[in-house]
Amino acid sequence: MIGLTLRQLRYFDSLARHLHFGRAAEACSISQPALSLQIKELEAAAGTSLVERGSRTLRLTAVGEDFVLKAREVLVAVDELEDLMRASKGPLAGRFRLGVIPTVAPYLLPATITALTARFPEIDLELRESVTRSLVADLVDSRLDAAIVALPISEPALQEFALFKEDFVLVRPLQDAEKPVPSPDMLKSMRLLLLEEGHCFRDQALSFCEITKAQPRQLMEGSSLSTLVQMVGAGMGVTLIPEMAVSLETRSANVSVATFDPPRPNRTIGMVWRKSNPLAAQLMQVGAIVRGVGSAKGKR
Repeated sequence: MIGLTLRQLRYFDSLARHLHFGRAAEACSISQPALSLQIKELEAAAGTSLVERGSRTLRLTAVGEDFVLKAREVLVAVDELEDLMRASKGPLAGRFRLGVIPTVAPYLLPATITALTARFPEIDLELRESVTRSLVADLVDSRLDAAIVALPISEPALQEFALFKEDFVLVRPLQDAEKPVPSPDMLKSMRLLLLEEGHCFRDQALSFCEITKAQPRQLMEGSSLSTLVQMVGAGMGVTLIPEMAVSLETRSANVSVATFDPPRPNRTIGMVWRKSNPLAAQLMQVGAIVRGVGSAKGKR
């Protein structure tokens, strides 16, 4: 195969993920015609069609399906080679792609960014906020260097580094402030506001309340913790939020915050990265910095 380039492999990988020339081009920060041209040149070099172009749909050919799997192996290997060279230079520098789950990002990132740029002045942070499932997929496919998530992940390819633990608290309408704190069993009979499907915090809250998907229940969903708290302030129910979110999310809401009786619901926040990443030593340093930020916020 003559003329094959890493750029073409990256463009084809993006096209295979989005199955749309416009969205793939946007993800690669190039124009759609430029991406289309690169894909055509890649197909010419391969000597076969990799993409089946329909009037409204786009799919990979059988060869394209096999090709993208091999291409991703090459791209991961190249990224790890770059990481190896970066690791040999000492302190973390250059692009660092960090993912964070939505129930952590707004509360931990500001202080974390300040601490990381102070410790690694040559670092170029690229941040992505998304749910755990998406971050793990990006880590495995080498589209992220590390991610801050709730542990455990239990992904064999990833190294887990625990940072701190934090409790969940109950948010309820202000007029309920003097009422006894409900037990998990009592919460089952209350209107419980939860994050949408896909958020690990939703699953953790359901687990504490001992609610299974098979049980009939009166639940309402929101897209963010901020939305949930405002819904509580409007008298629509109660919700659970992590401690780190309390000061930011409740300051303008007509709600009260209560601590559960022991054993309190909690979660472990950690950082994860590929076990094969040559930057492991630097990533441990990053984890220690994030742990310090969490400790400054009172997390244990």
